[in-house]
This record gives sequence, C-alpha cells and structure tokens, in this order.
Amino acid sequence: MANETDELDDYLNNHYIHKSNWLRAAVLGANDGILSTASIAVGVAAASDFREPVVLATLAGLVAGALSMAAGEYVSVSSQTDIENADIEREKEELATMPEIELQRLADIYAKRGLKKETALVVAKELTEHDALAAHVRDELGINEVSQAKPMQAAFASGTSFTVGGLLPFLVVLFYPLQNMELALYISAILFLGLLGALAARTGGSSMGKAIIRITFWGTVAMGLTALVGYLFNVNVA
Repeated sequence: MANETDELDDYLNNHYIHKSNWLRAAVLGANDGILSTASIAVGVAAASDFREPVVLATLAGLVAGALSMAAGEYVSVSSQTDIENADIEREKEELATMPEIELQRLADIYAKRGLKKETALVVAKELTEHDALAAHVRDELGINEVSQAKPMQAAFASGTSFTVGGLLPFLVVLFYPLQNMELALYISAILFLGLLGALAARTGGSSMGKAIIRITFWGTVAMGLTALVGYLFNVNVA
C-alpha cells in the first residue's frame, strides 16, 4: 500500500502544473531582468559617448528592478493569499451555520462535472464526513496545494531571477567596447531571451519554438523603442 501511494505521488509530481507558481515568477523575473536592464543600457548608450553613464544607469536599473520585482511579487501574491484566507474563513462560517445547504452546493458541483445526482450526493456526503472544509476549499473555492499563493517563494524567485537575468547585459556594458555597444547589447539580450524561453518551455513542457519567438519578438520591440528614445534625446552625457 505504501509503495502504491509513493508511485501515485511520483506520478502527480511529474505533471508540469506543480511547477507553475515558481516557474511563472522565475521566468517573469529573468525576462524582466534581461529586457529592462538591456533596454536601459541600450537607451543610455545611444544617448552617450561615455561608458560611465551607461554603467551607472544599468547598475541602478538592475538593483532597483530586482528589489521592485521582489517587493511587487510579494505584495501581489500576499493580496491573493489574503483573499484566499478570507474565503476560507467565510466557508468555515457557512459550514457551521448552514451545513445542509453547503452539502447540496458540493453535490451540485459534482453533478455539473458529470456525476449522476444520486452519486454526486453520495460523494459529497462521504467527502464532508472525511473533511468538509477541505472538500469545499478545493471544489467550491478552487484552492488547492498547487494553485495556493506562496508570497515568499514568489518574491524570492522573482528577485533572484531578475538579478541573474540583469547581470548578463550588465557584463556586456562592463567589458564590451563602447563602439557598437547598442548592437552588442541587442544581440546578446536576444540570445539570452531565446535561451530563457527555451529553458522555460522545456521546464514547463510547452513548445520551445513558440516560447522563443514570443520572448524575442517583444524583447526586440522593447529595446528598439528604448534605443529610439536614446537617439532622439542624444545628449552625449559625460
């Protein structure tokens, strides 16, 4: 019996949806790290004939972006957690004050999923006897262990991945010759974004081709527009 349970757990853990929360935050962070840092560098490099302003602006963008991503992710996911907890508390009250109505709601949910009404009621009763709150949280509210918000995990994944992604164009700014730096930043950023798209697609089990095209297209648009702004306001800052 224990072996069967372990095999079932292994089977469930092989599904990609279990990676969705942290993978979304990590891909978003790394994508923003590469794209925003490279875009800042491209824009400033297009407006300056000196390396120092480019380095300073890129570093400032990297630090500010990483902290902003982590804080923003924590706040947004915490808000989702607050909503989930409020719904769970409300569900507890409803189970305590009107258990029969809640039982019928659960049975109706199962009936809508394809069970016969009699079977749905039996299933609802058995699950209610086992753990009424867990059944309602999962099937009525749609909250489960996979989808449940984890603020610290999301914040750490976003902040760390942004830093890693942002370091790549920052290294180009530090070591590549100033002449044609915009082109070097663009090419390197597109390569980094393509690798990120491929890695994310492989980790999530989706199409690599679509992921690479999507991420490189929007990266090109963002850096192109930023470079245009830099050229339009070419101030040659020292």
